[in-house]
Amino acid sequence: MRTVFWENNELKMIDQRILPARFEVLSYRGHKEVAHAITDMVVRGAPAIGAAAAFGLALAGFESASSSTSGLLADLQAASVTLKAARPTAVNLAWALDRVMAVVSTVGGERSADDLRQLVLDEAQKLADEDVEINKRMAEHGAALIDDGDTIIHHCNTGALATVDWGTALGVIRTAHEQGKKLHVFVDETRPRLQGARLTAWELEQYGIPYEIISDNTAGYFLKAGKVQKCFVGSDRTAANGDVANKIGTYMLALAAFDNGVPFYPVVPTSTVDLSLAHGDLIPIEERDPQEVLGLEFEGQRVAPKNAKARNIAFDVTPNRLVTGIVTENGVAYPPFEVSLKKMVLGK
Repeated sequence: MRTVFWENNELKMIDQRILPARFEVLSYRGHKEVAHAITDMVVRGAPAIGAAAAFGLALAGFESASSSTSGLLADLQAASVTLKAARPTAVNLAWALDRVMAVVSTVGGERSADDLRQLVLDEAQKLADEDVEINKRMAEHGAALIDDGDTIIHHCNTGALATVDWGTALGVIRTAHEQGKKLHVFVDETRPRLQGARLTAWELEQYGIPYEIISDNTAGYFLKAGKVQKCFVGSDRTAANGDVANKIGTYMLALAAFDNGVPFYPVVPTSTVDLSLAHGDLIPIEERDPQEVLGLEFEGQRVAPKNAKARNIAFDVTPNRLVTGIVTENGVAYPPFEVSLKKMVLGK
C-alpha cells in the first residue's frame, strides 16, 4: 500500500512513529492536522512530505466555506503558508504546495469554487502518482551502479515509507535485489530517531534483502576494512552545485567513504534539487526538540543526567567534493554538478 493516499474524502497516512512495533494508518480531515503530522513525523521523507502537503491543501479547499473563487484562493494561500512552516529543510514541501497553487491560480477566474476544490485534489493525486513513477525510473538508473555481491551502507530511511511508494536510495537497492543481484546492506541506526533501525530494517525484511544494523559510528570501521562497496543515501534538498542536505550523520558517512575510496551516491528526484540555491550553506537546517536526544533510554533507564541539555540538529550538508554521482529520474549526474544537475532538472 502507499504511504500517503486519499480515500473516502480523507488523507490517509501510515504512522511511522510506531513502526515496527505496530502498523497503523491514520486519517486526516483538516490541513492543520496534516501540518502537525508532518512536524511530528507521522509522515517523513521529502517526497512523502510533499505529497502529504499537497493533499493537505486539498483538505483546506474542502474546509473553506467560501463560495467565491477569490475567497477560496485566499483560504488556500493561507493554508499553504501553514503547511510550508511544518518543516524547513525538505524542499519538496514548498515545491509541492507551489505547484498546486500555480495550477489553481492560473485558472482561478475561469472556474467555480467547487471546480477549484476538485482541481486541487486532482493535482495532488497527480503529484502522488508521478512520485511513484519517478522513483521507479530513479531505481533503474541507480541499480545499474550496483554489482552482484555488493555490500552497501545506507543511512536513514529512503524506502517506500519516505515516498508515496517504492523509494529513492532504498528503492535502488530494492530494484537491484529484484534484478537478481545478491546484496547485503549495513543499516545505520540513524540517531536519535532511529529511522534506520526501525524503518529501513523493517522494509528490508519485507523485501527479503539481507541486512545488519550497525551503530552510526561503526560505518567508518567497515569502510576502512574494505567490507563495503557502495554508499547510497537520500536527500531532502540538493543545492545547484551538488551539495546535499540529508539526515544528520550523512556528512560523516560521506567523509569516511571518500577517505576509503568507496563511491557515495545520493538518490535525488529532480523535485528535491533546488537550483535557486548556489551552494549547501544556504540550505535551512532544522533543529528539533532536544528531548528526542535526552529521552533516549538504555536498559530501561534514561541515559542523560536529569539536568542535561542537548542540541538536536536534524540534517547536515555533504559538500559536493565527497559525492561520486547523484542519481535522478533522468539519469546519473556527475561532476561538475553545476552543469549536470541543471541538465537533469531543466533538460538543458
